[in-house]
Amino acid sequence: MTTTADVQIIQATREHTPFVAWLVLAATRSHLPKSGWDLLLGDDEQRVLRYLEVFADTAQIHWGHWSQFLIAEVDGVPAAGMMGYLENEQPVSVMFAGATEATKKFGITPEEWAAGWERAKSMANIGYPHEAGAWVVEHVATRPEYRRRGLVERLIHETLDRGRERGAKTADIGVLIGNDKAQHAYEKCGFVVVGEVRDAEFEQVYGSPGALALSRPL
Repeated sequence: MTTTADVQIIQATREHTPFVAWLVLAATRSHLPKSGWDLLLGDDEQRVLRYLEVFADTAQIHWGHWSQFLIAEVDGVPAAGMMGYLENEQPVSVMFAGATEATKKFGITPEEWAAGWERAKSMANIGYPHEAGAWVVEHVATRPEYRRRGLVERLIHETLDRGRERGAKTADIGVLIGNDKAQHAYEKCGFVVVGEVRDAEFEQVYGSPGALALSRPL
């Protein structure tokens, strides 16, 4: 068992960009074989990760950018991570601006992107509205070899502290229906299910009925 002294929660740096790319892909896949990024960009996982590295290091700051993440390191090795943001500071338009910048840098044609979006677009059907000013926790993932060590719980506490410092009164997090381990981990940290969004097209494409919305006071 790793002791507390072996674990450090740190602010991500640009050097963590490859790990952040992995976090984004792992978190969006959840417990399913493929995420929207896979459907957007194709079946070559290394290509998807290379794109997400570009996406994580754009000039436009967004919720997939390396600067937004906290990282749990075990013996100096990145093991888990997540990010949090104020709902009113990260509209979807900011994410799309980052994606557009990354797409141009990566050399993806508009036609290729449009075809990928056609495959992946049902992921937009399961969004759940946040209360104005909520602190939204996203992109939570742990390397398999470091699971069951309490890293996510420590990261959540640190991330929620940041939300309090920014003046948020509530925190929100989402989980795909069927990812029971993640749901239980969030409930252990005080989150409760406040709603769900189910979508037949999303279930047909991705294999989950939809998403649960969880919230807690700060």
